[in-house]
Amino acid sequence: MTKKRIYVAGAGGMLGEAFYKLFKDEFDCVFSDKDLNSDWLSFIDFRDANLYEENVILFKPDILVHLGAYTSLEYCDLNELDALNNNVVSVETAVKIANTLNIPLLFISTAGIFDGQKEEYDDWDAPAPLGVYARTKVIAEDYIQKNSTKYYIMRAGWMMGGGPGKDKKFVGKIIGQLRSGVRELHIVNDKDGTPTYTHDFARVAYELLSTDRFGVYNCVCEGLTSRLEVAREIVKILGLSSEVVIHEVSSDYFANEYFSLRPPSERLINKKLKIIGLNKMRDWKIALNEYINEYF
Repeated sequence: MTKKRIYVAGAGGMLGEAFYKLFKDEFDCVFSDKDLNSDWLSFIDFRDANLYEENVILFKPDILVHLGAYTSLEYCDLNELDALNNNVVSVETAVKIANTLNIPLLFISTAGIFDGQKEEYDDWDAPAPLGVYARTKVIAEDYIQKNSTKYYIMRAGWMMGGGPGKDKKFVGKIIGQLRSGVRELHIVNDKDGTPTYTHDFARVAYELLSTDRFGVYNCVCEGLTSRLEVAREIVKILGLSSEVVIHEVSSDYFANEYFSLRPPSERLINKKLKIIGLNKMRDWKIALNEYINEYF
């Protein structure tokens, strides 16, 4: 049987690595990015609409996956036009390509599209973005829903995965500090959310792409938690509980470095995946333990 062909754009990050490991043997794949940080990547800057379109159409995929985005809230707030170009206009190009080829588009969104005034959010809650990054994701989601003929929008939470070379997020930063010898951590006590292990997320994407259940899906690990609890669990898994002191602080403690508005709660629940029987996301503690043991 001929393998399905999948084109994955913006695959140089932590989620791209998980897609590569899972998809490379099952599909005929192209993984592209503007940052060639792995030998399995080919160069494409998807902000170049003509090059993006030509490259994908030449490959003739059965599915287009659009992963890449600027995810630093501070960068997006300081560089709004670049953020809109990268996170929105390139998505419009992806929609055009997918519609031209009459293939599904998979787009990655975020728990950060909500303002955090509720304790948790399901797939049907109305977005209320606080900053430029969240706004770009809401605009992209809206454009896809109005213009794409076949689409999957998957919302991730606090992403973890990729190991030391690719994990620039909270878990990677905390582990990096501890591995460098830091034994006092200052962790915010006013931010709630749901971790998302890249490999679990990729497995659900794999399952979802084999269906025609198009739409919007929350896709995060099970278990509602907080930055503080995640940090404590990392310390515990690494066997450093007797050595590390965690100081609870408010977000104001990091106001100079992380000045962008962040919702107090980014907790998602995978209600729609549960309804259709595709919620394969494990508890965040199980996923975190596996991640640390396999990568660190």
